[in-house]
Amino acid sequence: MSKLDAKIPEGQLETKWTKFKSSVPLVNPANKRSLEIIIVGSGLAGSAAAASLAELGYKVKVFCFQDSPRRAHSIAAQGGINAAKNYQNDGDSVYRLFYDTIKGGDYRAREANVHRLAEVSGNIIDQCVAQGVPFAREYGGLLSNRSFGGTQVQRTFYAAGQTGQQLLLGAYSSLERQIGMGAVQMFSRHEMLDIVNVDGVCRGIIARDLVTGKLERHFGHAVLLCSGGYGNVFYLSTNAMGSNVTAAWKAHKQGAFFGNPCYTQIHPTCIPVSGDHQSKLTLMSESLRNDGRIWVPKQKDDQRKPIDIPEEERDYYLERRYPAFGNLVPRDVASRAAKERCDAGYGVGSSKMAVYLDFTFNMDRYGKIEVTKHNIHNADAATIRKLGKEVVKEKYGNLFDMYKQITGEDPYEMPMRIYPAVHYTMGGLWVDYNLMTTVPGLYALGEANFSDHGANRLGASALMQGLADGYFVIPYTIGSYLSNEIRTKAISTDHEAFVVAENKVKESINKLLTINGTKSVDHFHKRLGKIMWDKCGMARNEKGLKEAIEEIKSLRTEFWKDVRVTGTADEFNPELEKAGRVADFIELGELMCVDALTRNESCGGHFREEYQTEEGEALRDDVNFAFVSAWEYKGEGNFELHKEELKYENIKIAARSYK
Repeated sequence: MSKLDAKIPEGQLETKWTKFKSSVPLVNPANKRSLEIIIVGSGLAGSAAAASLAELGYKVKVFCFQDSPRRAHSIAAQGGINAAKNYQNDGDSVYRLFYDTIKGGDYRAREANVHRLAEVSGNIIDQCVAQGVPFAREYGGLLSNRSFGGTQVQRTFYAAGQTGQQLLLGAYSSLERQIGMGAVQMFSRHEMLDIVNVDGVCRGIIARDLVTGKLERHFGHAVLLCSGGYGNVFYLSTNAMGSNVTAAWKAHKQGAFFGNPCYTQIHPTCIPVSGDHQSKLTLMSESLRNDGRIWVPKQKDDQRKPIDIPEEERDYYLERRYPAFGNLVPRDVASRAAKERCDAGYGVGSSKMAVYLDFTFNMDRYGKIEVTKHNIHNADAATIRKLGKEVVKEKYGNLFDMYKQITGEDPYEMPMRIYPAVHYTMGGLWVDYNLMTTVPGLYALGEANFSDHGANRLGASALMQGLADGYFVIPYTIGSYLSNEIRTKAISTDHEAFVVAENKVKESINKLLTINGTKSVDHFHKRLGKIMWDKCGMARNEKGLKEAIEEIKSLRTEFWKDVRVTGTADEFNPELEKAGRVADFIELGELMCVDALTRNESCGGHFREEYQTEEGEALRDDVNFAFVSAWEYKGEGNFELHKEELKYENIKIAARSYK
């Protein structure tokens, strides 16, 4: 009998969420004041949830390992946030956003959750505008929209190339208001190192004060993990260097199933790797694909500068292969297409592992539009280009500046060089419709859960999901659980379960500090990242995955024998922090490879080389693999697979085509 119950409400898809909200058990205002909620992570999902739940009257504690909630990795998101408002009158609707998201995820997402996400998307924009988020606007004052991959409508709201930052500032302001009112306790520079279960129910966490090294016990009637994704298992990714899987992984080892761990998103527009000295990669927003054209030379190993290559000798390969969507195909499709061109010998730059993202054409086009707008007579080519540059600068200026600072090249004059890189993880803790994990009382929101994106996330949907979960989903769904908790008194942190959990954390820390090996933490992280990228990255195959599993097992053994962690436990110790996180990444990496090995199909970001069409596209197996892989931890290197069947009653499953 399956251990998974998605708790999807009965009824028509379009009315499930409305009926749920109308009938879900409630907690009266007086009782909310006695219920305590712990939130781990202060990004969009965490800050939004904390502000919303505190506003409702719950007692909330928020933990983040940064020195301020404003430093959460959500701040790095660039291009935009999706919402089905149909401001452009181009045919958008809740159903179309729902359909695009399911299709974009290669039919591996849960229908009910995705439709709910599409339903609440419009509310997010209204909420953020009310908070003062400075979304871009048209000349007449209306909110502006642009397109992202996998869609044929303009539904992406944006604030230049810093949308994540502006949205996080809005959520942060709401959070700070609740902190100022005393409704939220903020614990910065604290890292959650384990959850505490009492009689099978999550009742709190063990956290480490990263400044003093002191371990702390915290009780909660419910715990919300909003700790982001695990892309740094690859070492090089677009994630902040501090982003990690520890909170989710510790929960997994305490009974929370891990869903679809092998589903990793490779972003097609990143600045290419420049050498072994790098510790992270930099994203160039997908929004650039609105106006930039992607191409490679038609001849192999072309040494000419891109501006010297005439139009007829350029291969706009996305426009050639996918005429209906062109440069705006989904990320997994665009990434594999770039890899294919580079592998075939058409790559550019010194490494030959890059393609061009070119704005030259559009600067001329925008310049001509501006000439018409301003009625400038006898405008020469230089004037046209200058006007066009100003328009491009207004839309993407901070991204162009960032590219120039990193590469030393001016993208206004020379096409950008881009190549795919690890960006987002669709996998995460398995959750039901209420966003609760398989551990009662433990929830996962945002990128920390698996629920909304299937095997590939459409661009501009991460911010949408994080804010949807925090502002509009969890305030309703958690009430269903907490309505039965009003008789549960606060459990003392002297309870045996807290003592045992803290001692276990102490033992792990002491073990890391007493190995006294010869290799640094980064040494092991880099080796893990190379294994993962080479054998469980943009392409996987059975032979490579089996090799990776054995290599990771050997790496884990070597790590626990030869890692060197300097300093002590009772002080600020970044090396100790990194060591614990890398230990978790090593274990996760093994599970990712195990999951990829068991899924004998290609779908979305999971591309098994044995399963592809004659044209090199992903080849799904809907008969045997239309399910969520939910893994139960059974001990070191031992995992049991549970399956949640995916039923599509409102969408016809078809081969995913963008031609």
